[in-house]
This record gives sequence, C-alpha cells and structure tokens, in this order.
Amino acid sequence: MEFRYLPMTEADKQEMLAAIGVSSAEELFSDIPKNVRFTGELNLKKPADETALMKDLTRMAERNVNLNDYSSFLGAGVYDHFIPSVVDHVISRSEFYTAYTPYQPEISQGELQAIFEYQSMICELTGMEVANSSMYDGGTALAEAVTLSAGQTKRQKIILSKTVHPEYREVIQTYAKGQNLDIVEIDHRNGMTDLEQLKNAIDDQTAAVAFQYPNFFGQIEPLEEINHMIRQVNKAMFIVSSNPLSLGYLTPPGDFGADIVVGDTQVFGIQPQFGGPHCGYFATTDKLKRKVPGRLVGQTTDEDGERGFVLTLQAREQHIRRDKATSNICSNQALNALASSVALSAIGKQGLRKMAVLNMQKARYAKQQLNAAGLTVAFSGPFFNELVIRVPGDVSAINNQLLQHGIIGGYDLGKDYPELNQHMLVAVTENRTKEEIDTFVNEVGDIHG
Repeated sequence: MEFRYLPMTEADKQEMLAAIGVSSAEELFSDIPKNVRFTGELNLKKPADETALMKDLTRMAERNVNLNDYSSFLGAGVYDHFIPSVVDHVISRSEFYTAYTPYQPEISQGELQAIFEYQSMICELTGMEVANSSMYDGGTALAEAVTLSAGQTKRQKIILSKTVHPEYREVIQTYAKGQNLDIVEIDHRNGMTDLEQLKNAIDDQTAAVAFQYPNFFGQIEPLEEINHMIRQVNKAMFIVSSNPLSLGYLTPPGDFGADIVVGDTQVFGIQPQFGGPHCGYFATTDKLKRKVPGRLVGQTTDEDGERGFVLTLQAREQHIRRDKATSNICSNQALNALASSVALSAIGKQGLRKMAVLNMQKARYAKQQLNAAGLTVAFSGPFFNELVIRVPGDVSAINNQLLQHGIIGGYDLGKDYPELNQHMLVAVTENRTKEEIDTFVNEVGDIHG
C-alpha cells in the first residue's frame, strides 16, 4: 500500500475543476505573472511509499540523543524529572487531547475543572491568591508580568536582575520595544544579584523589579531583603519568576510579599521535548485579578445548585479590542496544564516535598564529589538543584567528550555571560542516580586532569 490516505484520481481532479468553472490547474494560477513563478524541479527526494518513508524517518530519529539512553545534567530552564505514567494516559484521552477551547461550559466541564484545579495548585505553591489558566511558557509569563506592572503603575522603568534566565530577558526586551519600556539590568556578584547596585537603581520611576528564585545559576536570592528595598518606593511592584518544584521545599514568594509570581510548570509532567511546548504559570494578588492576561476559570453553581465551572472575569473579545487589551495572549496551554495537574495529583503534597528534597540532596552530593575531584564550584551561596562549575577548557568541547560516554553535559554559561567563560551550569534532579553522578564527576575530572 503506497498511500496512507485515499489518493486523488484524475477523475476527481477534473470533477473539482468543473465544479469551480475552470478548465485546468494552470488556469487557477493565471493571475500570477509567469516570470515570478518557479518552473524548475524542486531539489527534493522522490516520493517514497509509506513503509520506506517510515524506515527513513525512524533512522533519522535514532540519530537524536535521548534521555532513555543518556544521563542528563543539562537544566537551564528545561529539566529531566520523574513523570508518573498516569500523565500520558490522561492527556491522551481524546476529550482532552483534541479539545480546542472551553467557551461552551455546558459541554466543557471536564476541561474547565482540570484548569480550575491547575489554578488552585499554582496558588497553593506560590502563596498567591489568583492564578490564570496558564501562559505559553515561563518567558512569556514573565514578560506579561512586566507589562502588567507598567500598565498598573503608569511607569516605564523595569529593573531586571541579570540572574534571570537569559532567554526570559530577551523576551522582555522584545515586549519592551512595543511598550516603550526602559529595561535596567542589575549585575550579579558571586552568583547573586548585586543588592547595592539594585538599591541605587530603584527610584520613584520604577514600575517593577523582577527576580528569579532560585536564580539562573541555581542560587537562592534573599527575597525578604529585596522586597524591603522595593517597598521603600511607592507603587513599585515585586515580580518573581520561580521554579515551582523548588516551592515544594522553599518558602513561596507570596510569603515574601511578591505582587506577581510566574514560571514554567515543565517540571511537573511535561517532557523536555526539544525545548517545548511547555506551560507558563501566572499568579498574583486578588486586587490585580482583572488585569491578569489570558484566561481564568471560576467555580460556580448551576440552576440546580450543582457545582460547575466557567471562564470568568474577562472575555476573549477583551484582547481583540486592542485599545482595551491587557495582553495579546488570549489562549492558554490547557493540555500541558492538565499534564502538570495530573502529575501534581499523582505525586501529592508529601511526594512533592520529598521530590524537592531529593533534588537538593543529590545536587549537594554532586557538589561534594566535584570538590573532592579538584573541580571548582564557582558560587558559595545556598542553592536548589543547579550549580556552576569551572571547567578546564571550552565547555562545548567538553560536552562533546561527555556525549561519547553517554552523558549530556551542562549548559555553557559563556554564551550569555562572557565573564563566566569556561563555566558550566550543572543540573542534578531526582532522576540522577549516585552512579550517574559519580560517572559524570569522574569523566569531567579525567578531562580536568
């Protein structure tokens, strides 16, 4: 069988042409000048039958490095975590997998309840009062928080720590161009934000100060001290981008006075899948609930008094009327949000704390072994599950050597921080075994030696 789908026969073609009143396919393109049309042969392989094509694609796919055959120490925003098997079973159900949007609550109760539970879990994790139904990813969630703060305070100055994910900062810069925002970046010192520089930068023109917790280097910023600095200025808002898994152990940003907490729930039930799609979360205070971008699902009762769920507070049309819009995002990542909800439900509260503690314990074991092997761990502050090490040479070359031993190495910080050339950001999650950590340390140590 050469075709997966029924092919179009010549008779089919002639019937369709007759139905629209043209004599040939060439006539369909008659309005396009011939001198701008491509008339040669495209440089493509000849069509193959389905069996041959599947074999060819499988061979190509097998060239990819994957997490089944390799142990990964690469993090930097995308992580290899335990995913309960129930996640794939639930999100593969057709009522979730093929659903587009839950505008009709009478036929979308399952989808709406799943999103409501997601919102509730995010509020519990972050210590905030309201969460939306998800954003595209952590970067867009943070950029939306920044623009919300500018709109709320009527100010244009955004202070952004350089310890925030470099890609997130790039997204913010892109948003800032359209909003005419003034982005002021604060340097880092010993892997943490330079608080003296921050203190001098905050003034009465500041709309918001944005941090990451734990930060891009894995270090844990002093949010209480930072919040105190921000509150010296009237109206300035405190925005925190946070790894939600770390909040299974760390004090949530809401307890430190954050106005908006954002991040990415890829750590819960979502495969790394070559960098996306993921699922951003956005949580804030009750007073800002009408300014929240995207969708909100609310709980209500129907005419019979039965519990039900609906999209609430804002309509999609709000985002179509550009002069009234709070955001250009009027959609969400419902399927990935569902994956995160199912994963969190399966792991449970105690399991989440245990998972966070395992990340911390294994990362500290790795640090201990790296120090014993004579490798320099760059920063000395408290950290979650990522640490920065100095390596003897080009990080890219070292990672290529590690690949030969079945190891995906860490992130090359020299790409984004010239002052950290020859430094590698290493992630150690609960999936890494003692043997894998020891092998990684030995291999890097051999290169070092």
